Parts: sequence; structure tokens; C-alpha cells
Amino acid sequence: MHPSLKYIQGYPPTIIEQVSRLIESDQLSVWFERKYPETHQIQSEKALFEYTMAIKNRYMRKSSPLSKAIYDSKIHLIHNALGLHTYATKVHGNKIKTKNEIRIASVFKKAPEPLLRMLVVHELAHIKEKQHDKAFYQLCCHMLPDYHQLELDARLFLICQELNEERS
Repeated sequence: MHPSLKYIQGYPPTIIEQVSRLIESDQLSVWFERKYPETHQIQSEKALFEYTMAIKNRYMRKSSPLSKAIYDSKIHLIHNALGLHTYATKVHGNKIKTKNEIRIASVFKKAPEPLLRMLVVHELAHIKEKQHDKAFYQLCCHMLPDYHQLELDARLFLICQELNEERS
């Protein structure tokens, strides 16, 4: 099994076999680039925050406020994650203040926009639903109907990135 397949370990064997065949025939990147020919232009943290807030305001207007949305170069290495949602609760007198932050792995600066959207939706959903349970995935699918396909495609994007690094 190719080491890059670690990104899709929990998927059905048929999907893993299809991806393995594409890797072996050196066609995964070709397939991926055909499906997603363009990368997004959301490069600055200000642009990422505005992009995230637009999605939040459309689907989760009444949820806790978001204080930050940034790209983080350390996420992938440290947490073996694609993005992180962090929150801190502070008590000021008799008021409780929650600070929500979203961090997206820097590798997604070069990703197609639908994959960035999937990550943002995933992390926004954690503002309301902390666990990866049925309610969490229902919220993700409400905000992004093809959420599950995009999650798989984000993992395929990571495999393509790793294969490209091996070639370099």
C-alpha cells in the first residue's frame, strides 16, 4: 500500500483500490487537475476571514462570534489535521465571553476553492457541534450539500501534493 493512502484509510476498499490504481498508473494528479483546474485566490488572512464570515453569516448568523480565521503552517505536521477550531471561554465579571478561532492548514492556500469551502464549513460547524456526530455532519451538509465528496477530494488533494513532492 502506498504511504500516501493514509489520508483515505477509513474509506471503503473500493475507493482505496481506485485511488491505488490511479497512483500506480501516475494518473491521480491528471484526474484531479481535470476535476479542479483552478486554485482559489484567497491568499491573505484578511481574505480568509472575510470568506469565512460570509459563509458564517449565511448559515450560522446566530452562533457564537468568530474572532479569527487564519492559515497555519503547523497544523498538518503537529495535529495530522486539515484545519482546527479552537475556542476559549473567559469570565469578565458576570459575563462569559467565548473566543472562536479557525485555523486552516497552509497547504490549502493552493487548493481549489470548493476544498477550502469544505474546510471552512467543517470548522464553522464545530462552533455549534463540538463532536463529529450525526448532528455535526447534518450541519455540514446543510451548509454544503456535497460536503462528503469534497472531504474525500480534499484528501485526494493531499495525496497529489505528497506525490508531487516525491517527484521533486
